Amino acid sequence: MLYHLVCPAKFRRKVFTGEIEKSLRDICLEIEKQYEIHFVEIGADENHVHFLLQSVPMMLPARMVTTVKSITDRLLFKRHPEIQKIVWGRCLWSSGYYINTVGQHANEQIITNYVKNQGKTYKQFYRDQLTLFEGLT
Repeated sequence: MLYHLVCPAKFRRKVFTGEIEKSLRDICLEIEKQYEIHFVEIGADENHVHFLLQSVPMMLPARMVTTVKSITDRLLFKRHPEIQKIVWGRCLWSSGYYINTVGQHANEQIITNYVKNQGKTYKQFYRDQLTLFEGLT
């Protein structure tokens, strides 16, 4: 089974800088070794993360989400204690999340590209928007 999972940071705080994003990827590789969860792609924007996950059909999606969120939460706080100041406490993730299945042949490449380019389009869009209105002030 292939899933697209989106996890927002608590209070939508801008947590995922380059160094924290790299640590998140390393932690996900550690999760792969111990659990039957394979991270096909990980893409982070400043305040949320997209995961493209693959797992065995017997693993429930909620179980996957719980595993990923709890382990990444604990280990990111351990490696980056400065996150506590950003999210105002000891919980990195918001209680909500989005998860959906991805079709193997029709949608996998589209979702993979979307997750991989997370944050790039958003930043370019706002950069372009700012240049549109510069002459108005």
